[in-house]
Amino acid sequence: MLSNSLSGVRVIDFTQVAAGPVCTQTLADLGADVVKIEPQDGELCRNLAPFVNGQSLGFLALNGNKRSVALDLKDPGQQAAALQLAAEADVVVESYRPGVMQRLGLGYEDIRRRNAGVVYCSISAYGQQSAWRHKPGVDGVLQAVSGLMSVTGLPDAPPCKVQVPIVDMVTGYIASIGVLGALSRRAREGTGEWIDVGMFASAIAVQQMAFASFFADGVAPQRMGSAAPYAAPNEAVRCADGWIMLAAYHPSRWQALCRILECPSLLADQRFQDLSGRIAHRQALVELLEARTTLRPRSEWLERFEAADIICAPINDYAEAAASPAFASAGLAETIHHPVAGDLRLAGTPFRAAGEVPAPRRPAPLVGEHTNEVLQAAGISLTQPRSETCQ
Repeated sequence: MLSNSLSGVRVIDFTQVAAGPVCTQTLADLGADVVKIEPQDGELCRNLAPFVNGQSLGFLALNGNKRSVALDLKDPGQQAAALQLAAEADVVVESYRPGVMQRLGLGYEDIRRRNAGVVYCSISAYGQQSAWRHKPGVDGVLQAVSGLMSVTGLPDAPPCKVQVPIVDMVTGYIASIGVLGALSRRAREGTGEWIDVGMFASAIAVQQMAFASFFADGVAPQRMGSAAPYAAPNEAVRCADGWIMLAAYHPSRWQALCRILECPSLLADQRFQDLSGRIAHRQALVELLEARTTLRPRSEWLERFEAADIICAPINDYAEAAASPAFASAGLAETIHHPVAGDLRLAGTPFRAAGEVPAPRRPAPLVGEHTNEVLQAAGISLTQPRSETCQ
């Protein structure tokens, strides 16, 4: 089963907020034993709204299937404990600003001297070697500086970012891919390596097609709302009672669309004879399409379009998306019980083998919930007091 593919792999997680936790939760979803090392008052994401019974929903969403060890990394004894845990691990993932882990004696070279096979992944805003490596960064800032915000939103509107933390999420998944590749190489060659993942590079990777176009002609893409610059019609279209996303740019689908809308004049219109013409005259095209689509409810158009194999879907809000047959059949929600937050419904893992229904994640841990358990198993004894939440 895919959920057991990393069984036996130990990951020490020095990450916080979003990008790093996405990486380590992905590894945990694939069966790795992930031990999260965090300050005694908890990592930063625990302080981000919204909250349920004082527990951050953001933290709960990104830290399932992990165990928490609370340590003060500025205390020599607890720093040594963290070093021992890291040196005995298969994978170490950290998301501090470049140089921080080295100053703490927990950098790649510190751990490699004790474990040559360690896979060490550093996640930062701009990367370990960047001219901007010492700059801090968060998702919105990286959306801005990478150009992503310049192509998001409506023409002539103020700058707009993707509402979900897309750069954080993609960076986390890219980091997990890097870790999996390094583990595969280690299995063949017996050597570990240091993986350098930057949010800036990840944000550029999200925009590969747009940058290819820019490098080809030197023209920076502009905000186009829901439209795709490479195809038309491929955008949001109004119906009598809502909106649908319509992708009917392939010649056979374009012809089917015109037949269903009972608009033979569109097929005869010289402006719309080919894809380039439809792109060049997109605004006029959408106005003509909506003159027809606004006459009927979206459910009727969706049924008729789908019967003709035209690619389309309703533009759903979260309630509609969660209630859709696609959501239910994919098993994308899970209910967990958290000792403080109570019963919660969260989005589950997307990773599964064909026919597999992954077990719900264990709830995200309390601060230091597993400190004694993990340290005792490693033969580590601390005399310094720890968080009151430690068990």
